[in-house]
Amino acid sequence: MKVIGFAGFSGSGKTTLVERLIPALKERGLRVSVVKHAHHNFDIDRPGKDTWRHRQAGAFEVVVASERRLALMREFEQPTRLTVHQLLAELYDGVDWVLVEGYKESNLLKMEVWRAEAGHPALYPNDPFITAIATDDPLRLPEPTGRPVLELNDPRAVAQWLVDNHDRFHYTPERYA
Repeated sequence: MKVIGFAGFSGSGKTTLVERLIPALKERGLRVSVVKHAHHNFDIDRPGKDTWRHRQAGAFEVVVASERRLALMREFEQPTRLTVHQLLAELYDGVDWVLVEGYKESNLLKMEVWRAEAGHPALYPNDPFITAIATDDPLRLPEPTGRPVLELNDPRAVAQWLVDNHDRFHYTPERYA
């Protein structure tokens, strides 16, 4: 599987880019998964549903599956920060690409999503794991770079760059041990 992270500050457009990359990669016949970092309490279930009731009753894990979908929810008894590598180990092995949103501090190869209008500093000058920058205004990048600069609003071009450079993103856990 190929893995690339998307890093940037809130409001930079990471979610939108990832959302638009999924169909751009799928139309090439590729299977895509996503790992997303959440900062706060979040819930994918709703009060009153069976899985919610099981979690509320104290289940450590609840797996719900149908012929179309599987979801695993795990409740941590103590605050636990899983690494991106631990989350990648949970994924189905038959996926072609994993797009990781967030985890900007990780040692994964990443694409920075940067917008001048957002007012945040760029990460690429101090992060050797950033392999490319997706931006809507390359002329306003705060520092020159030898990294590829891609058009943020052209997800097909970003997808093509990923496909063209796929060998760089082959993921094996041993590589990050």
